[in-house]
Amino acid sequence: MFDLTGMSAIVTGSSTGLGQGMSIGLASAGAEVLLVDYVASDETAAEIAKLGGKSAQLVVNLMEEGAVTTVVEKALSVFGKIDILINNAGIIRRTPAIDFSEKDWDDVMLLNSKVPFLLTQAAARDMMKRGYGKVINVASLLSFQGGILVPSYAASKGAIAQLTKAFANEWAKFGITVNAVAPGYMATNNTTALRADAERSESILARIPAGRWGTPKDLQGAAVFLASHASDYINGHVLVVDGAWMAR
Repeated sequence: MFDLTGMSAIVTGSSTGLGQGMSIGLASAGAEVLLVDYVASDETAAEIAKLGGKSAQLVVNLMEEGAVTTVVEKALSVFGKIDILINNAGIIRRTPAIDFSEKDWDDVMLLNSKVPFLLTQAAARDMMKRGYGKVINVASLLSFQGGILVPSYAASKGAIAQLTKAFANEWAKFGITVNAVAPGYMATNNTTALRADAERSESILARIPAGRWGTPKDLQGAAVFLASHASDYINGHVLVVDGAWMAR
């Protein structure tokens, strides 16, 4: 039920971190993956090749007009169909809310919530033709909590959780599942500043029952599960992968 052989996937933000981990996870289960990022995903492609998997790359700035169309057209030209979409690309800006700029608000909301909406909408048009599709959004613990110094990030991840449910409500009848993973505190580029702050890092680790920061590999199983037939009756769900942070 977890076999993805013959399925094609798009993963945004695939060059490093969580996107890289999930891309490798899908490929290890047999999926062909279109690696999408604003820089080349050569390292990810190399790891997939080691597994004997197949991938293609697209370097594109998702914040630019027309990027969504470019991604979908590339996937269809390479694979002929879109079975799986993982909306992972995102950014974060850290500033006290009182000083937060309009540009930082707009940039984060654009990439973290508007682009996933548009890309999901575009990919779903192909999925509906075949009566099947799997969309996995990347939410966050800040889909549930407010966070500190990241008002736009929290807002964008709250939006992702609600978009996941809204899409599921409308598209379940078309054989499309739309779910999300909500990673806990992961050792990625987005958390470099937090991990470099000894006091903040210590306070975070003290609340994680697992006693460690998560890694991109920790998301692989969840991504494969939500992309596979094993999750066909799971829809509109936000799956927390956090070392039990939310249970604390």
